[in-house]
Amino acid sequence: MFKSLKLRGAITLIVCLGALYFLIPTFIPNIPSPWNKYMFKEKINLGLDLQGGMHLLMEIDTDKALEAMMERTSNDLKESLMESKVRFRNLGKAKGATISMELTDSDGKAALENVLRDKYPDLELASTTPREGGEFVTLKINEKRAIERKKQIVEHSLETIRNRVDQFSVREPEIIPEGENRILIQMPGVSDAERAKNQIGKIALLEFKIVDDENSLEEALRGNIQEGDVIAYGLRTDKSTGERGSSPYLLKDKALLTGASLEDAKVQISDRFGDPTISIRFNSQGAVDFERITGENVRKRLAIVLDGVVYSAPVIQEKISGGNAQITGNFTMDEASDLAKVLRSGALPAPVNILEERTVGPSLGSDSIRQGILATIIGSLLVIFFMVIYYRLSGAVADIALVINILLIMAVLAAFRATLTLPGIAGMLLTVGVAVDANILIFERIREELRTGKTVRLALDTGYDRAFITIIDTHITGIIAALVLVFFGTGPIKGFAVTTIIGLLASLFTAIFLTRVIFDYVIWNYNIKKLSI
Repeated sequence: MFKSLKLRGAITLIVCLGALYFLIPTFIPNIPSPWNKYMFKEKINLGLDLQGGMHLLMEIDTDKALEAMMERTSNDLKESLMESKVRFRNLGKAKGATISMELTDSDGKAALENVLRDKYPDLELASTTPREGGEFVTLKINEKRAIERKKQIVEHSLETIRNRVDQFSVREPEIIPEGENRILIQMPGVSDAERAKNQIGKIALLEFKIVDDENSLEEALRGNIQEGDVIAYGLRTDKSTGERGSSPYLLKDKALLTGASLEDAKVQISDRFGDPTISIRFNSQGAVDFERITGENVRKRLAIVLDGVVYSAPVIQEKISGGNAQITGNFTMDEASDLAKVLRSGALPAPVNILEERTVGPSLGSDSIRQGILATIIGSLLVIFFMVIYYRLSGAVADIALVINILLIMAVLAAFRATLTLPGIAGMLLTVGVAVDANILIFERIREELRTGKTVRLALDTGYDRAFITIIDTHITGIIAALVLVFFGTGPIKGFAVTTIIGLLASLFTAIFLTRVIFDYVIWNYNIKKLSI
């Protein structure tokens, strides 16, 4: 195969030119016109340890999420029990992820169990305490379902955070789960740490609730809150001073619609005041629900609540169809833009706590790059000198292959938009030794054949043929080991493994194919009788 020297030479030239094509933007960032429109645009991506950025370790509070879920379930259960004519009182969320109630009939427990079996299979009786005329009952979610639900919460949080990070336009972010309820986030190139944390960690639970204007807000603030109501606070800005304060609202506790029905959210400029507002659009089912809700509550105020804060509470003048609404709230442009992004990505199903935060500055990144490149250059130069001293001109051929091997690794990283990290540089340096080792195997085989008195051409053919299987075996073994690291490793380990795989594949090409092309060209065209090896 590939006996033709011209064909092999053409393949080698195409591969080398292709590598240069992908590397030009990295080494020559400002390509003059009109050449720039024909050139590859992407540079080699640098990891967090090289260009700086953010490292966050977040913990998902799955227990809080379960408590919130049980609180919503208690509201639904209340309606179901009333429909089934089960007599009870004081139903509500108890301590932790449990629901407590007092049954006022002697046969109430049997009726409750029927409701649970038919509509709430995930709930079970945690405890019952007999009382005069009834029982005090505590419900909990069953253990198996609780474990499944916590796993779903982490998976949902992971996907939501990934969507939010994507809106930063971060190149090659690292977002991976750690343990049962932790998520590791690495964002190369992100410098505004506070804004990134706020955007990633914001729960963004959007709810639409009716303002209770029938009951007294003043009485509620004194502690006399009607059942089914809740006090929430909204942000307000003093137009004259610009100071921000808060104002209370008395809301119906039940959310009529949530952000789960959102399809899109974007920033718009108010025609009246020129202030940024957030325009939201519901999906088909959300549009139907919003139209029904506004139709049933004309002349009432509909509060738009985000993470427990009332942003606006406009009066519904008429039924609103079309599935569009606006959130106003004296936003700055950055605040409105960030809020629209988190709304588009969806609400986090649980609060998140930042356990570890590190910001890698660009100076540290520059030092890392400089030291990594310096280590690679020194290691490569030592290998180059050794090969030239020990194998003379044949060693120089191996050195040419070594340089091209490094260029091929970098070109593949650029072409596939992979990320280069410090462990990746270490993997590159490792493949330098592997590439040279392959040439050493070939050269030693050639030396053995020359000692038996064979001609240069025959010794060359036999040396490459006999070393071929050994080189293939060692490289495939190394690739398999690196693949295991890719699939089961994380972060730096994976970066090291990817670069190692690319380097081993490039080494196969340079050690077996490229050096053979150089030897054949010199021997066939210059009729070499003695090989400098």
